[in-house]
Amino acid sequence: MREPLQTGVLVGAAVVLSVVAALVQPEAAAPEIMSDQGEAFYPKFTDPQAPRSIEVIDYDEATATARPFQVQFQRGRWLIASHHHYPVDAGERMAKTAAALIDLRKDLVRSDSPADHAQFGVVDPLDQKVSGLAGRGKRVTLRDGRGEVLADFILGRSVDGKPGYRYVRVPGAKRVYAVKTDADPSARFADWVDAGLLRIAASSIRKVTINSYSIDEAMGRLNNLETLVLAQEKDQWKREGSAKFNVAPVKAMAAALDGLKVAGAQPKPQAMAEDLKQGQVRMSLETAMALRQKGFFLAPTGRMYANEGEMVVETADGLLYSLRFGEVATTAGEAKPVAGGGENRYLFATVNFDAARAARYGGDAAAGQRRARELNRRFADWFYIIAGADFQKLRLRRKDVAGGH
Repeated sequence: MREPLQTGVLVGAAVVLSVVAALVQPEAAAPEIMSDQGEAFYPKFTDPQAPRSIEVIDYDEATATARPFQVQFQRGRWLIASHHHYPVDAGERMAKTAAALIDLRKDLVRSDSPADHAQFGVVDPLDQKVSGLAGRGKRVTLRDGRGEVLADFILGRSVDGKPGYRYVRVPGAKRVYAVKTDADPSARFADWVDAGLLRIAASSIRKVTINSYSIDEAMGRLNNLETLVLAQEKDQWKREGSAKFNVAPVKAMAAALDGLKVAGAQPKPQAMAEDLKQGQVRMSLETAMALRQKGFFLAPTGRMYANEGEMVVETADGLLYSLRFGEVATTAGEAKPVAGGGENRYLFATVNFDAARAARYGGDAAAGQRRARELNRRFADWFYIIAGADFQKLRLRRKDVAGGH
């Protein structure tokens, strides 16, 4: 009877010691999966001004392709490196993105199993070893000026029942966390550039002339030419040659001009860009081919035509915008058409200034001249891509404004 009694005493003592140990060192009793909960992902990343590049990689399940988007700080400004180094208008977006990712913490551990990654939407979009298409997240990588990684995350799905939380994983690690964050860096070109490409205020528009036609390339002539002329005075729109018309689509057109956003851009040949900055376009094989590929044609007279017509917009400060609409923009990596909005289009934009026009409309001639010079230097470098929905609003036909009262 003595030996069992001693065994029982020893077992009891062991239990007591275990309880005491847990009380004195509770972390020692915590499961291994909880070992880093609450810690910062990247404790050394503390300066929102430190990033000099951001790469956002989204995954398109429909095409089974990863779509990389990269912004870099070069030559004193932010450029969209993945899209022909187009200048970023919304520069503050970089600082906001960095601030949202600084001091991100491992709030709640959710899983240590790679089998759960698809469920949480944190499969690396670059991982070619994973055969499934579903469950891939958005990978976001910030680097400093030396190319060193400041932060690298895979952002997954939102957490059900916990507003403001989403699943997050570090690339190469198994563990998945539920993290409180509103960070959602965009991989869309349009989100990194400001609305207002043309710098036109709707209230400053005085006259709009829309020429719709088709081009007979073989004969070198225009067919089915139709012209619609609209004028605005004291915030009231009028249609030339008709007292009655539907003003709603006209106001929608003016609003589209005011807030026109770039959906993508491709560089013009350097020689063409330099010519345009001097207010001319000289015919060359390179220029002719570049124009034709985008749906624009230069006549022997120097007049440019576009296969989807054109519009001329006059503003109160003496500016005259020539906007020509070209081919469907199908270049890989550019913005995709919005559902129901039609196909994206190439836009060729130029501006000229006329002091007499500014005097006629009573606008600020000095401001108009400065704006024309600034815009022309900017427009000269790029074939713009605009969303199909905006294209439909801009290219009005007579039938679109028929009726009204």
